Amino acid sequence: MRTDTPSPAPHAADTHDMIRVQGARENNLKDVSIEIPKRRLTVFTGVSGSGKSSLVFGTIAAESQRLINETYSTFVQGFMPTLARPEVDVLDGLTTAIIVDQERMGGNPRSTVGTATDANAMLRILFSRLGQPHIGSAQAFSFNVASISGAGAVTIERGGQAVKERREFSITGGMCPRCEGTGSVTDFDLTQLYDDSKSLNEGALTIPGYSMDGWYGRIFSGCGFFDPDKPIRKFTKKELHDLLHKEPVKIKVEGINLTYEGLIPKIQKSMLSKDVDSMQPHIRAFVERVVTFTTCPDCAGTRLNEAARSSKIAGISIADACAMQISDLADWVRGLDEPSVAPLLAKLQHTLDSFVKIGLGYLSLNRPSGTLSGGEAQRTKMIRHLGSSLTDVTYVFDEPTIGLHPHDIQRMNELLLQLRNKGNTVLVVEHKPETIAIADHVVDLGPGAGTAGGEVVFEGTVEGLRASDTRTGRHLDDRARLKPSVRTPSGRLEVRGADTHNLQNVDVDIPLGVLTVVTGVAGSGKSSLIHGSVSGRDGVVTVDQGAIRGSRRSNPATYTGLLDPIRKAFAKANGVKPALFSANSEGACPACNGAGVIYTDLAMMAGVATTCEECEGKRFQASVLEYHLGGRDISEVLAMSVNEAEEFFGAGEARTPAAHKILDRLADVGLGYLTLGQPLTTLSGGERQRLKLATQMATSGGVYVLDEPTTGLHLADVEHLLALLDRLVDSGKSVIVIEHHQAVMAHADWIIDLGPGAGHDGGRIVFEGSPADLVTARSTLTGEHLAAYVGA
Repeated sequence: MRTDTPSPAPHAADTHDMIRVQGARENNLKDVSIEIPKRRLTVFTGVSGSGKSSLVFGTIAAESQRLINETYSTFVQGFMPTLARPEVDVLDGLTTAIIVDQERMGGNPRSTVGTATDANAMLRILFSRLGQPHIGSAQAFSFNVASISGAGAVTIERGGQAVKERREFSITGGMCPRCEGTGSVTDFDLTQLYDDSKSLNEGALTIPGYSMDGWYGRIFSGCGFFDPDKPIRKFTKKELHDLLHKEPVKIKVEGINLTYEGLIPKIQKSMLSKDVDSMQPHIRAFVERVVTFTTCPDCAGTRLNEAARSSKIAGISIADACAMQISDLADWVRGLDEPSVAPLLAKLQHTLDSFVKIGLGYLSLNRPSGTLSGGEAQRTKMIRHLGSSLTDVTYVFDEPTIGLHPHDIQRMNELLLQLRNKGNTVLVVEHKPETIAIADHVVDLGPGAGTAGGEVVFEGTVEGLRASDTRTGRHLDDRARLKPSVRTPSGRLEVRGADTHNLQNVDVDIPLGVLTVVTGVAGSGKSSLIHGSVSGRDGVVTVDQGAIRGSRRSNPATYTGLLDPIRKAFAKANGVKPALFSANSEGACPACNGAGVIYTDLAMMAGVATTCEECEGKRFQASVLEYHLGGRDISEVLAMSVNEAEEFFGAGEARTPAAHKILDRLADVGLGYLTLGQPLTTLSGGERQRLKLATQMATSGGVYVLDEPTTGLHLADVEHLLALLDRLVDSGKSVIVIEHHQAVMAHADWIIDLGPGAGHDGGRIVFEGSPADLVTARSTLTGEHLAAYVGA
């Protein structure tokens, strides 16, 4: 006799299968409440600025990280970034979040792909154990450790008495002494530092910030090492040496103790120790003019001293190993059979294979990490998670397909599914239909951007999204068609013998007066060709995705120069001076110094930002807010979106043509939803690039180079971007776009396809011609994917 036993009730521990969010109000979110299934792949879609990042990064990931940080002692918390609790009513069912974002890796000149992923650390141990001749411990192979030795007397307390003993010490490092481990040495063009026909008092120095009216003037006049009224070309050898190279010395000027130092060591400390990209534009221009970086002649750019280069395993030195393409290095490591270091070889092998698996096998370990693109940096960060034994973790990805050719997206999808299949929750913010298609669950935010977004407009399966009437649903199956006719070039830009990075002596003519798209798999040499051979030329304006350097006080209005005409219009309308309408100048609220919030540092606990009570977050003095233009005060203008402001400054009493022109360009590049006062630090990579493009459109350059402008763009906005590129070309400009998006390729007049593979398997031109010819020929990976995309 069989009796069916009722299935037991689920265990209490198995009832937490959802991440529940209730009442999320971070940034533009409007009281969003959703449930996200755990151990599934959830994709968040929606137009740029609809609130995807605010929900995924600003709410779920931020709270998870904050709660984990709180489990550490307050002492340890003092060394960690402080996170405020996001604005949300309930967050339930969170698991540990690992964020893999698109932030570029540090631009520190000493950071390389190898140092950033621990591959170098393992190689150093390997060479210290197996390298012949043996030269020392692992740090003897590190280009960040200098060799030092010294001797002297030390005083030691022993048995209540002070005893002096002689001690010697030495540290064997691998740093090249000539370039100090940076691989390049700097030479100064002295004619760019000063005009030798003038004296210092006549303004001979042409270095930004070194005027004779300030402290430098006092130091140069009072140091007594040279006559500030004598033209520099009449200086004696000693005077010129003191001006340029003198070591720091203490001097007294007008009763004040100061330090005098020669110009060159001073510039090296104040300007050359920084990453070039992080400098203000005028200082960067000066550094590029005055300094030439040449490969260090002693170490040939390997950064290592002679001893480190002399120790070899099977004829290969650590410098050779780091210069190899990672896929080749992985094969070399596989051939090493040494039981004494077997665990180390296995770990190194796994790390290198992960690079290849993730599609970065074309990099080399000595590649400076600051030169990686946003997509490459994100995939490099993924490597440490691929082999992790952790499960039940939430992985959060920010557009992982950025910078990937359609061929590589397939690979990335497999990796995301692999992470999910290990029992992890994978949250992905994404625009590409290929990745949306593999989702178990989709959350679509919208309906619009900025204040018009911030709501969940669809939740469910991919099929449900296709059938829904949301903006993403309608555009999910969009396919661009090939243009019936292409433009005729008006000229050509010749590139001859290009050999930057992996380019193999490439000769190509880039047509002018048309829309040219440069494409190819990741690592095939597209950026090397364009940035290495085209970008530096006269009349070429390059707009990349590098971070915009700006503090939390910077916003789109200050960055684009829009605030100047607005301040002048306010000042003219009210008969006062423009400085009053700057929150960084005279108009600033005295309580918060124009920041709008007051930051309270609570030492090792999370700092607190509270809205300033005096100005209520408006950033200006109350007296300034009494001045109006067109019925609005300055804080109300900064709270407007670009679209509102365009209308406001376009007609009526507030009509300001100069401001309207800039706003027009911002709306043109699809940033109509940004508010004028939004801090630059909150913009995504794609928004930054489009902001730069809007700023650069005013320049007189004839050739525009855009690096993946579809980054962060919703399917619906790609059409908008194509229309903008068409307008640029029709106005007589030449536009060169490095791009993987098939819609942009289909819209091109001319395609240059690099390949056939990545790294040393690429670097050649495999196709030049119109998109229609590429589809017909299907001779390259790009051709096959484009043909499939347009349904040919």
